[in-house]
Amino acid sequence: MVTILPIGPAAGGVARTSLALTALAIALCGWPDRCGLARLRAMALLPAPRRPRPKISRPGPLVGVISIGIVTLATAGIGVAIAAVVATATFLRRWRTRGDQRHRLAATEGMAQALRGLVAELRAGAHPAAAATAVAEDADPESAAVLIAVAGAARLGGEVDRAVAQTASAAPHLAGLLPPLASALALARRHGLPMAEVLDSVRRDVEGRLRFGKQVQARMAGPRASGNVLAALPVVGVLLGQLMGAAPVHVLFATGPGQALLAVGTVLACAGLLWIGKLTGQVVSP
Repeated sequence: MVTILPIGPAAGGVARTSLALTALAIALCGWPDRCGLARLRAMALLPAPRRPRPKISRPGPLVGVISIGIVTLATAGIGVAIAAVVATATFLRRWRTRGDQRHRLAATEGMAQALRGLVAELRAGAHPAAAATAVAEDADPESAAVLIAVAGAARLGGEVDRAVAQTASAAPHLAGLLPPLASALALARRHGLPMAEVLDSVRRDVEGRLRFGKQVQARMAGPRASGNVLAALPVVGVLLGQLMGAAPVHVLFATGPGQALLAVGTVLACAGLLWIGKLTGQVVSP
């Protein structure tokens, strides 16, 4: 007697299982994560990521430095050109760094004032969207951008913390304050805490950072001045030598060894200035 097994349904079950496993593998490969993207690129299903090209936001200073280098190279020599380019670039870098520090402190102070006004509006019973909109009218541009994002998310019932985190490009000088603010808002949304109390805690933290930043900036004035004096001492020495008749200017600008010494000395002095600015700038940032 021959027994006939029902292989048809079993084969269909195996086929369905294989299709399910294949679909699961495809879903895992396309999981929206960096690992998933890496797997898809490894399987040649997605093109390789393009490296972002560096963008020059302010071409004016770069063009000026290049022009100074070309003019001094054509008229005085390569050593003088190197010294002029390095000195000009260092001056522009320090000028921009000092400006960024002032803008960061001003933006931090504006954010503290905006949070103070927002807390007052919320405690008075205003809706978060209306309170943020009202405070944004009198706030500085970067704080206003954050408040407008808060108002839009609150009005549409979205996640306010994510809206705050996405405003980093519109408020570059508040980059150190937006993550704590977003975390506080996420905590209030997750646990149902009063937004006014949470924002008041953030406001106190921002004011503490601002106060500390101003104190450190005032205390760092001495080291910065000392660095500037030390960098200017070689120039004073050259001027005194010129007045005494030693003609160091002719040696530095008209001879090969003098130009080499001028370039090396300028590079070392500018490196010292940049290092002092980096050390003092790290502790000033709120």
